[in-house]
Amino acid sequence: MQLLNTLYVTTPDTYLRLDNDTLRVEVNRETRLRVPLHHLSAVVCFGHINLSAPLMHLLADRGIALVLLDDNGRFKARLEGAVSGNVLLRQAQFQRVADPAFTLDMARASVAGKLKNTRQVLQRGAREAKAEDEANALARLADDLAASLRALPGEDSLDGVRGIEGEAARRYFSGLNLLVRADQRTAFAMDGRTRRPPRDRLNALLSFLYAMWMNDCRSALEAAGLDPQVGFLHALRPGRASLALDLMEEFRPWADRLALTLINRGQLKAHDFVLREGGAVALQPDARKAVVVAYQERKKDDINHPLLAQSVPLGLVPLVQARLLARAMRDDGAPYVPFVAK
Repeated sequence: MQLLNTLYVTTPDTYLRLDNDTLRVEVNRETRLRVPLHHLSAVVCFGHINLSAPLMHLLADRGIALVLLDDNGRFKARLEGAVSGNVLLRQAQFQRVADPAFTLDMARASVAGKLKNTRQVLQRGAREAKAEDEANALARLADDLAASLRALPGEDSLDGVRGIEGEAARRYFSGLNLLVRADQRTAFAMDGRTRRPPRDRLNALLSFLYAMWMNDCRSALEAAGLDPQVGFLHALRPGRASLALDLMEEFRPWADRLALTLINRGQLKAHDFVLREGGAVALQPDARKAVVVAYQERKKDDINHPLLAQSVPLGLVPLVQARLLARAMRDDGAPYVPFVAK
């Protein structure tokens, strides 16, 4: 397996064109970058990016996904060539989604992975908190998530599992402000999770990071031969990559960790965000570049994978998990085990 090589284009009014077998990036008619197409698995464009038709055709021919997102990272469109993958695996996937018991087990696994990883974020924050009252508050929230985890196995309905996840997420985000460095809390205060559009700087940063994780999870599922549209925890809906959203749940805390690191180390400041009409908040272009670079660097970090019993780069973990998902679709004796950091 190789790390997913994704080109993220964030500079407004950039022009992408084909130059033989190379993607050429131009800004104000000046060439800024050339990337051989065989190095790429996806091209992700944020905001107003221009592309030549010949480039789009060749990306489709080569199986390189072209993803269009708005400035906040909200999905707009995805261009792909002919559908590939294992038709028998997809048939098994479609049969599994029609099985209520299997669907419930998969939903529980997605939520359990997310809760275990978010709980670790809170526990680490409690250990590192400088004020005793804040440490106690974070510890209590971590205990609340532990209670949610204990309740999961006994929940016998999909709506009930979703309810546990929703309430746990509300509690988790209520404590996220305490994980921000004290002198940055005013600038990066959040009042719960807001989307479409994000209403504060921290939500804007999380949405941007979630969008990149979402693209990598979707690409990993397609690489494993699965249909990213057909999931279990997230309801099936036209245009929604439900299985990619299911897989991404266990990786959301990694986005949260990176967001907190960027803020607490002073790599992002209040002036790196812009307030738009209607109250939406978005990253400035230069800040988007900095976040993309940090995200790509974080994906190189070696992580101990408990099932593989070895270290793998974080950027490979979605590929590993997608293959474990594929195994669960085919094999009754191989339940899906979400990735939980140690």
